[in-house]
Amino acid sequence: MNLVKRNPNVLFPSFIDELFNNDWYGGKEVRNFNAPAVNIKENDDSYSLELAAPGLKKEDINVSVDENILSISSEVKTEKEETQEGGRYTRKEFNYSSFRRSFTLPETANEDQIDASYADGVLKVTIPKKEEALPKQKRMISIS
Repeated sequence: MNLVKRNPNVLFPSFIDELFNNDWYGGKEVRNFNAPAVNIKENDDSYSLELAAPGLKKEDINVSVDENILSISSEVKTEKEETQEGGRYTRKEFNYSSFRRSFTLPETANEDQIDASYADGVLKVTIPKKEEALPKQKRMISIS
């Protein structure tokens, strides 16, 4: 089992995400539950998160922040019914898919300014850093 030390400057997946990423089951990756892949990157002034969610509409995706936890979820239900001419044969198919990914935001994240967009099957979430966490500008000091 891989233990991850908590660093307040990096986005960490939730405990559930870590549970399924670890080698608890003989080295086999346990990801059969359709959780979309995610890329997380730290920039100088923000964190960016990209989540692969092809085939969805932006209305199908929910992004929320509650008590320092960023949650991304989706729930889609579809039904299709076919009837043969004469009404003797009916087939009804339905599909249900959902996912939820949760991430603990670092202390440096400005959760009031989070922005999200969805295009070409990829959800992009930008999480700006708080002003005090931004890198300080190099300042030249004149010599007298």
